[in-house]
Amino acid sequence: MSLQVLDGGMTSPATDAAFAFRALMNVMARPGQIEQISQATGPAPLSTAAATVLLTLCDADTRLYLAPSFQTNEIQDWLAFHTGAPMSDPDEAVFALGHWAELLPLHRFPVGTPEYPDRSTTLIVEMDDLSQTGAILRGPGIQTQTALNLPDKQAFQDNAKAFPLGLDFIFTSDQSVAALPRTTEVS
Repeated sequence: MSLQVLDGGMTSPATDAAFAFRALMNVMARPGQIEQISQATGPAPLSTAAATVLLTLCDADTRLYLAPSFQTNEIQDWLAFHTGAPMSDPDEAVFALGHWAELLPLHRFPVGTPEYPDRSTTLIVEMDDLSQTGAILRGPGIQTQTALNLPDKQAFQDNAKAFPLGLDFIFTSDQSVAALPRTTEVS
């Protein structure tokens, strides 16, 4: 086992995970809001935010799909050591990580069932940057409207139309994180 596998975990796992989880709940409850998280550092090309999200949300029962550019031995070994999360195909993933183009087509991921809409995939999308510009967001958790630079407005509009089924999204870039739940209207 290389030393890189051991590095980058949370210094104080309970406290660090609690702070990161709180930030993730904030951005999920307030779509378009951007917060900073930096509790973990994983192997390249993982951003600090993505590494923190993975260590906060994944465990040995969480099936994880990694897009091709993230399917490196270093990342897989790091995740195995720090989370124990088993690698998965898209059609069984609880979480999926990748750049937008690598995660397409989205129909490969579970969107839940009418009885269990929560059995869907949350996509962790690595972005070049996050800013409150671009697509207009409205819906639960947004007072009037806000904006977020989304990679493909139409895909998120189609996803919202499927509610209560659909995918949820977490966007990461460097130490920034934002989210877009399926309940958000995008225009």
